[in-house]
Amino acid sequence: MGTSRRLLASSAVLLALAIAGCGGGDDEGSTAAAPVETTEAATLSKEELLAQGDAICAEVNAAVGTVGSTSAAAAGQAEQVAGLYGGMVERLQGLGAPSDDSAGYAEFIATAEALAQAQDNVKLATERGEGESEAEEEAATALTAFQSAASDFGVERCAEAPAAPAPTGSGPAASGEEESSGGIEGEAPEAAPEEEAEPAPEEVEPAPEAGGGVGGGGAEGDSGGGSSGGIGPG
Repeated sequence: MGTSRRLLASSAVLLALAIAGCGGGDDEGSTAAAPVETTEAATLSKEELLAQGDAICAEVNAAVGTVGSTSAAAAGQAEQVAGLYGGMVERLQGLGAPSDDSAGYAEFIATAEALAQAQDNVKLATERGEGESEAEEEAATALTAFQSAASDFGVERCAEAPAAPAPTGSGPAASGEEESSGGIEGEAPEAAPEEEAEPAPEEVEPAPEAGGGVGGGGAEGDSGGGSSGGIGPG
């Protein structure tokens, strides 16, 4: 019995050592995972944020104004406008708060989010065909609040109303303006045709006097008469 117990104890010790050795080998062969480096987006100054915010809002205002000037169905317009304002909010949020002066930023972003939500409500109301007037009134109020907050924060283009871009010089309206102003800009007006000068009247030579002609005839008659007198008789 004592021998059997000693053998069992020895086997248990050897098994424990073998397991420990296998575990140690795994630890030595494994490599530690490299730490993941996280880079934070550079924080913008307020001046930089205002410049980029102005560019975003100018683009969105032009797009929203263009949608409003088309003849598309109301549901299609509401969907496009909601998408434009939703994209605007995401882009403005992506700029982050300014590093030097964030006064008014929180309200600016909050009113932008409220405007996007109000436009989503207009889209849903238009799709359902009910409650459109109430949704549009809420959207108009949200737009006014956003413009006021944008003006206070300093993003002037976000404080402007949506409007389609002005037509370029190649449009019919511009052509009419050019015609009314006397022709196409850059081209010199045609000169009026020069009037040909009338030729000066030719000088007319005076006609011979009538008395001179008669006198010549008389002289010729006189000479004839003289010759006749010479032929007559003695």
